[in-house]
Amino acid sequence: MTMTQRNPAPPDPVAHARSVIEIEADAVAALGERIDASFVKCCEMILNCRGRVVVIGMGKSGHIGGKIASTLASTGTPSFFVHPGEASHGDLGMITPHDVALVISNSGETAEVVTILPIVKRIGAGLLTMSGNRDSTLAKQSDVCLDISVAQEACPHNLAPTASTTATLVMGDAVAVAVQRMRGFSAQDFARTHPGGMLGKRLLLYAADLMHTGAAVPLVDDRASLQQLVLEMSSKSLGMAGIVDADHKLLGMFTDGDLRRALKEQVDIYHSKAVDLMTPNPFTIKPDTLAEEIVKIMRDFAQRGPHAINGLFVVDDERHVLGALNTHGLLKAGVI
Repeated sequence: MTMTQRNPAPPDPVAHARSVIEIEADAVAALGERIDASFVKCCEMILNCRGRVVVIGMGKSGHIGGKIASTLASTGTPSFFVHPGEASHGDLGMITPHDVALVISNSGETAEVVTILPIVKRIGAGLLTMSGNRDSTLAKQSDVCLDISVAQEACPHNLAPTASTTATLVMGDAVAVAVQRMRGFSAQDFARTHPGGMLGKRLLLYAADLMHTGAAVPLVDDRASLQQLVLEMSSKSLGMAGIVDADHKLLGMFTDGDLRRALKEQVDIYHSKAVDLMTPNPFTIKPDTLAEEIVKIMRDFAQRGPHAINGLFVVDDERHVLGALNTHGLLKAGVI
């Protein structure tokens, strides 16, 4: 008589996922206790490097190394990634005595990495390492070794690099950001390395670069009727118009929203004056206002409610109108 075999319980992906997150979170948390004098020396070597930081790693460590190199480069530290296999076949020529090599290997015994260590040291480059084995060949040959060891991988067989690669990535971010702060690398510096992105545009473009000027600016004088004001606003398609005095100084502003409210209140559009319905002394900006600040201003007003700002006039110190811009122009410029 044979015993009936029971089917194993089906996998629980939610439980497995939570286990992975918990294991990797513990691995990251453990790094905090290893931020010591070695970490400081590592940052100082990078900060004082007269060349580039050359990141080297094999396999998964190589993928993480590529990201670390990219993060260093975008935060003020010239850096690039070299594959250790390619390094053995000519790419070691990319490394100079003025550089610092940042070599990554969890085991510290990766053959392709260990092979090139003597050459890197002979070149005269500084040698920083990240390893999970402080007794490894890699760790012993380095000027500074950062400990990225983990208690266990998130892989159920404790084989696939998971928690260890996460720990490596976080340690790399810690180094990059610490050096960034030591270097005094500002948001404007960051924008210069990211001119194609939205953030870069916000930090590089000014109101003067985005505003409509000359005849494209919707303006009427303080004697204009509401009808003339609406015609001017409609013809310039910015959803607003400004009211100026004889010296071209901004007195007030009228928007599409103001028009809808006026019609709702049954204002006599044929006999009303622009100055009677305008918003006096509206919020304005200067031509050297960064696009980032313009976006912030518009968002702040939207949060305060009930009337958001969709357009702004650009004025000088005496409130002479220099230009105008609106959200459509910011969208078109890729700022928002």
